Amino acid sequence: QVQLVESGGGLVQPGGSLRLSCAASGSIFRINTMGWYRQAPGKERELVASITKTSTTNYADSVEGRFTISRDNPKNTVYLQMNSLKPEDTAVYYCNANIDTITRILDYWGQGTQVTVSS
Repeated sequence: QVQLVESGGGLVQPGGSLRLSCAASGSIFRINTMGWYRQAPGKERELVASITKTSTTNYADSVEGRFTISRDNPKNTVYLQMNSLKPEDTAVYYCNANIDTITRILDYWGQGTQVTVSS
């Protein structure tokens, strides 16, 4: 059984910063790519940023230069540092990880954490 637990969401003013964390636990052999997605009301879920196990990163154009994804492999944790936040960044943010448990390789999702950018 694998679980992803997110933390760090909340309410912030425009221009502010937040840091999201997502820790994976359970029967993990290896974690491949990890990422953050978000879903705003009435919109489809979209990729925000991803990071491979060798720390190659990829960002959505809308967050490039403002958000930074990183990971701590010994802790099975991925982070998303969000700076210069805008109202349009308001969404539920979901952690995703491609995890090898020896018996299978699957994508796992966290429960989501709300980020609200508003004055």
